[in-house]
Order: sequence, then C-alpha cells, then structure tokens
Amino acid sequence: MPCSRMTVHGPKDFGPLRTLLANREDASGDIAEQVRAIIDAVADRGDAALVDYTERFDCAPFDGTKLAVSAEEIDAARQTVPDADMAAIVEAADNIRSFHERQKEQSWFVPAADGTTLGQIVSPVDAAGCYVPGGRGGETPLLSSLLMNAIPAQVAGVERIVVVSPPRADGSLNPHLLAAASVCGVTEIYRVGGAWAIAALARGTASIAPVDVIAGPGNMYVTTAKAAFDRYRGHRHDRRSE
Repeated sequence: MPCSRMTVHGPKDFGPLRTLLANREDASGDIAEQVRAIIDAVADRGDAALVDYTERFDCAPFDGTKLAVSAEEIDAARQTVPDADMAAIVEAADNIRSFHERQKEQSWFVPAADGTTLGQIVSPVDAAGCYVPGGRGGETPLLSSLLMNAIPAQVAGVERIVVVSPPRADGSLNPHLLAAASVCGVTEIYRVGGAWAIAALARGTASIAPVDVIAGPGNMYVTTAKAAFDRYRGHRHDRRSE
C-alpha cells in the first residue's frame, strides 16, 4: 500500500499536518457508535459474538470451540519456524528483558525517628492482555508488540498474561507469533482480534477471563475500544472506593 508523503518546512505548513493528525487521532461518532455496539454484543452474547465478528471480518467459517490455541499447536508452530528466525526472536526477547529488568521499580520502606515508617509498595496487576495486530490478514503479525508488552509484564511480576490476535483466513495464527509467545513463556493465546477481542478482555466471556490492563497497538476500532475499557475500569475502581 503506498504511503502518503507530506513535506513540512515550517509553521506555514502546520495546518494540513494538524488536519491529518486530527483525522488519525479522533474517532468519529460513527466509529465510536460501532465500537459501542460491538462491546454490547460481546457483553450480551459472549463467545457467540466473537465467532460472528471473526467470521465477518477475518475468516469463515470459524470454529468457536478453537478460540484458544492449544499447547500442542504452540509447540508444533515453533518447530516450523526457521532457526535463523528463532535466533532473532530469542535475541530480541533477551534484550527487551534485560532492559526492563533494569527499569523495574522496587518497594521500599524507611523507618522515621518518631517510630513511623515511610515507603511505597509496588505490586503488579493480576492479569494483563496483549493485543497483537495481525498485519495483512493475520499473515504479518507484529511480533514486537507481543515481545515488548508481554516481557515487561513478566518482569513486573504479572502472573497471567493473555495474548489475542486476529486469525488468518484459514483460522490459524502465524507460527512466528506462536513461536514468539513460546519464547516468552506465554501459553494463554486466543485467535481473535478487533474491537471484539478488546471487549472480551475487558468484560470477559465463557472462554476468555477478563484482565486488569490491556496493552498493544491497533487500528481506530481497537484504539476506541481500549479507551472505552479504560473508562469502564476507572468507573469500576471508583465504585469500589465508595
């Protein structure tokens, strides 16, 4: 797909640039309305809605009993990835882990002279969701999205890490994606993408238990769904504090 080109020499050229960025960042009312409908459908119909949207946008027919990727599929996929590619994935994962190990925040406590104790407790969330865009029809998933979101979560101590990514036309996930997940030690993977995957992570379905935070890039529909999840999570926390 050809890329748009824009030359900016100074402030006089900022107008068209602002227009371009505004169009990319702001979800239109139509998109927001569609995303709300998707979230409502997933909340009402759960896995059945995930299957319907997947068949409509990614692959048809789609076997709803195979939303989750099995351990055998992950192992088999890893065996099909060329050694050179595996080496590159492992090297990237090691570098990312090394960086974030140094970045990790620590809990600390300091006793004061009056007998009180000052400090902070740094604790991980229970579950994190990683959205991995599928690229062209699921054929070119963003492995970096998986590595750069799952590994920091592991370093932080998150016990449950969930990966979602849209399937290819035949209902499978790219073996490189599954190989990258295996390198990270991530085993909970679902072949579902789009705003409906975000809704499933946020609200939960029979197959996918909800998570506490969702990371990873996506198109405007995915981004809008993530923003809706953030508002829902904030409202839920506000209610808990009452």
